[in-house]
Parts: sequence; C-alpha cells; structure tokens
Amino acid sequence: MLPLTSSQSIISFGDFHVDLGSGELRKHGLRVKLQVQPFQVLKVLLEHHGELVTREELQRRIWAADTFVDFDHGLNNAVKKLREALADTFEKPRFIETLSKRGYRFIAPLTSANGGSCVEEITSRKGRQGVRGWLLWCAAIATVAGLVVAGLLASNAFRVHDSVLATSVPEIQSLAVLPLANLSGDAAQEYFSDGMTDALITDLARIGSLKVISRTSSMQYKQTKKSLPEIARELNVDGIVEGTVQRSGDRVRITAQLIFGPSDKHIWADSYERDMHDVLALERELAGDIAREVGARVTTQSQTQRPQLRAVNPKTLEAYLQGNAHLHRFSRGFGDEELRLASDYFRQAIDADPNFAPAYVGISTAHHWTVQSSRDDVEVARETAQRAVELDPTLSDAWRTLADVKYDFWDWPGAEQDYRRAIALNANNADAHELLGYLLDEIGRPDEAWKECQIAQQLDPNHDHLGYALQKRHEYDQAIKLTLAMLGADPNNGTLHYQLYEVYAAKGMYKEAIQQLEDTWTLFGFPGMGDKLNRAFAASGYMGAMREYAKELEHLHATNKVFLPVNLAAVYAALGDKDRAFHWLEQGYKLRGYHTAGTDIAQLRVYPGLDPLRSDPRFADLVRRMGLQQ
Repeated sequence: MLPLTSSQSIISFGDFHVDLGSGELRKHGLRVKLQVQPFQVLKVLLEHHGELVTREELQRRIWAADTFVDFDHGLNNAVKKLREALADTFEKPRFIETLSKRGYRFIAPLTSANGGSCVEEITSRKGRQGVRGWLLWCAAIATVAGLVVAGLLASNAFRVHDSVLATSVPEIQSLAVLPLANLSGDAAQEYFSDGMTDALITDLARIGSLKVISRTSSMQYKQTKKSLPEIARELNVDGIVEGTVQRSGDRVRITAQLIFGPSDKHIWADSYERDMHDVLALERELAGDIAREVGARVTTQSQTQRPQLRAVNPKTLEAYLQGNAHLHRFSRGFGDEELRLASDYFRQAIDADPNFAPAYVGISTAHHWTVQSSRDDVEVARETAQRAVELDPTLSDAWRTLADVKYDFWDWPGAEQDYRRAIALNANNADAHELLGYLLDEIGRPDEAWKECQIAQQLDPNHDHLGYALQKRHEYDQAIKLTLAMLGADPNNGTLHYQLYEVYAAKGMYKEAIQQLEDTWTLFGFPGMGDKLNRAFAASGYMGAMREYAKELEHLHATNKVFLPVNLAAVYAALGDKDRAFHWLEQGYKLRGYHTAGTDIAQLRVYPGLDPLRSDPRFADLVRRMGLQQ
C-alpha cells in the first residue's frame, strides 16, 4: 500500500475534513487538536474504510518493532484520543467501531474533496476494495500533479517558481512553545513534561533571530481551550510549537509540530526518541530542527561558545526537574516551603553530578527568593551563582542570578555587566531585561530602563514587567489598567495586589487601596491583618488604617516573620512621620543584600512611596552612601 501524503488527499465525513498531506483534522473548517499517533490510526482506518483493521496491523503500521512503549496501552490511548477529537463513543459509535479483541472499523460514509460520495465512485469500480483504491488514486493523481509542478518550477515556466516558494512556508519571526502534553497517563509526571517544555523554550531562546515567548506566559495555556489563532494573537507571535512527551522507564519520546499561528497552518512535525541520558541532546536537536524550518540563525556568540552536551545522569535530571517544579510553584504564590523543597532537590541533583551547572542556578535562585533570608541564604546564593558561571559560562540564567546578588549589594557596574552578559547569551531572557531596567532606573538612566522593561513585556506578555516601571514614572492610570489586566489572568498574585494598593493610594483612592492591601496579606497568609485594617479605616479613615498598618508591620518585623523596611518607611512617610521613616530606611541600609518581598532598599532612589522624603537632607545622604546620585 502506498502512503497517502499528498496535500490534495482530503477526505470528509460528517462535519470533519481530514487533510492527509498536512496531517490535520478539521471540523467546520476549524482545526481540531489531534496528536500524531491518533492521526496515524485515523489514516489507517480511512484507508481500510468499512473493513476490520486488526490490532496487529495497526501495530505493524504505526508502532515500530523496537518501540519501548507498551503497545496495548499506546493503542488504547490513541483510539481514546481519536474518539475524543471526533466526539465519538465506544457505546454508540458514529465513526469508529470496536470489534472486541480484534481491532477497529471506520463505519461513517466518506466524501471526496469535491463533495461526491466516495462509496458511489468506488462501487462503479471495484466494490468494497475500491475505497482503498480510491484513496490511492487520489494520491497517484496528486503525485502526477506534483511532478508536473516540479517540472514547471525547475524550468521556471510561467515565472511561478518565486511566487510558489514565497507562499509555501509563512515567515516566522516570533515563537511560543505551548506546554507539552503528558502522555504517561500519570498526573504525577507533569513535572517531567513541564521540564521538557522549559528545556525546549531555553534552547529555542538561544536562537538570536527569533523572539521566543517566556515560560511564564506560555504555561498559562496549559490545557487551554483557546484556538491557536487566539493564542497567537494574545502572545503576538507567528509560530506556535505544540507536542507531547511520553516517558517509559529510561526512555523518552517527544513529538512536536510547528504551526503558523494566525492561520493555523501546519508547517512541520516530527518525533524524537532517546533514553534519559541523552534527553537534553534530544531537546537541542529538536530546537535545531525547528530553527531550520523557520530559517532562523543561532546567535553567533552562543553557537561558538556553547559546550558539547554530555550525557546527563538520569538521577540528576530527575532531581533537577523536581526542583524546578517546586520553584515554579513558589512563583505562582505558594509559600517558602516550596523554596526549601526546591533547594533540597537541586542539592540531590548536584550530589548525583557535581558539575551540573543548572542545579547551582536553581539553588541560588531558591535562596535569593527566600522572603526572610539569613546571612547563610545570601552566601549560598552568591557562591552557587558563581559556581554555575564557572561550570558553564554560556548559561544565561547563571549570569542573571550572579547579577541579582551583585545588585542586592549595590555593585551597580558589576550587576549591569552581568545582566548584559545574560542578555548577550539569550536575548529572550525576559527577567534579565526587566532587572536590568530596574537597575538602570536606579542609577539615573530612565530612557534605557524603560526600553528594557518594554522588551521584557514583549517577551513575557502574560506577566507584569511594566506596572512597577509605570508606577515609578507616576503614570498611575496606565499602571492601574495594566495591573488589573494581569490580575484578570492571575487573581491570586499577591505582589500584583500590593502594587495596585500603592497606585490607588498615590491617586487618593483610599477605599480601593485598603481593599487591595487586605487581598495582599490574605494571599500572603496573614488574613487577620485585613480585618484590622478595615476596622481602622471605618473608624478613622485612611490615616487611621495606615497607623494600624505600621503597627502590624513592626510586629511582624519584631517576630521575624517579614522584613520590609522600605515599605514600612513609605507608610510612615504617608503619615508624615519622617523620623520614623528614616529609622526604617537606615535598617534597610544596614542589612543590604537581603532579599525582601516588595520594594527593597535597592530601589530607594525611584520608589514613589518615598516622595515625601526626597527634600530632606537625610535622603540625599543615604543616596550618596549607596553609591548613587540624587
């Protein structure tokens, strides 16, 4: 039997159309998501329309003899996915009939591309066997047509060569990788499929001529029901990569397809299978194939500096991916316990392979993000970031993490240099762009700072990289609009609620500000504070609420639950108590280098909450001591 691969072979049944060339299933003209193996099952069933297709035949056609997956599980899962896509059922099949322990039969009438009944065409030829003949006939006609077109292109007849090639593959200058679907059947393996998504995004992000959307934005489309054109529009990208991950023991298979998002046009698809030792090489190969499909070039600097990938210890990879999963949980609003678990897993990865640089980046990040950090946390963050850079100087996030530590200790030139190194290695590193923007604001280069924050927002459109920059520029209305939009997608983000509190307070919208402050502390695990603030606001207005807030923050500081000296200084500035405000600024100055939730001492120069203090000589003196200029 000849393979049916021509784009001219379009089969219809019910409300569905199958393009055997592009590998697409559509309903009412709209693409239906269907993974590679379920589509292959559908193709074989269509070739044998009305006939029994045995399980053995499907295994021979679709599952290679040396495949590592359990065939029965794989076939059952593929048929299940196919039925879901067709809205078909086992009990009352409209399309796919199950013959117990034997195989399957496609039972719905087929229609040719011109709308005629395939059965009518075939009955006039060879009866039952004519369906297969008709499908092959379509392929043969398309093949002949393809040869004719090829001849025309070769001779440039009628000057069609340039026009045909110009429209064959849409231009792709930006790309998003949707979360790879977990086909293991085990929800506990989500961390692995998410980790493979991360790795693919990281490898693609190194391609200098492509804009690649950050993980934090792409992951919001996990199990989404939005169409690909909708996603492409929201992320402002041309290309979308989607696919699956299947793991069995120490073997991993990844399937991926590249789609032109705006029109949902299928461009390319392939499948990759390796063992766990070579899974990072698999990801790099996949990224390289995608790059070739879109005609992108790998950044010259990255290409020449990147070391050869060595085999990775499966225990190292397993622990590293688990650590990343906990790190991402913390970033979505879970508590410090997630950071401790992340650090533990990263240490397990290093125990298995002391030279695995990404695990050192993970430990540094976990300790740097700790809300109530100790001197030990600071030193661990510094040492592990430095070790990551030594082990792999081409790792963008290693330089970004080292820059974070330098920034906290007011090493402004060193931090700027390392942020720029991170960006040179990965121009799509949204966090590096944003943090460089924060630094540039602090050292008095606001135009450059704004540009960096804008780039970060473009690379990570579902995450807020501009709200605080707008706030620092006193663009409060725009900041409110952006922050509300971000909260619509991420309503449990306490940092966004706090940011909105500050903007509402700056605009004199005090009732709204107190509500946002209540939401903030409830999400951070202190629900009682909101009740106290509301009672104080009802009794004595906004100033009364601020006095209560100052008292509560000082209590949290005294009990070592949080350390927010700049935020507390801003509360006292609003109350007009400058002496108390400067007391807390001095506390922040003495304990520089400690990561704190909210605005930290490094943003002193541009933090709007401190505006009432700027004319005081003590403020200028503090700025000078920090190595900044007023």
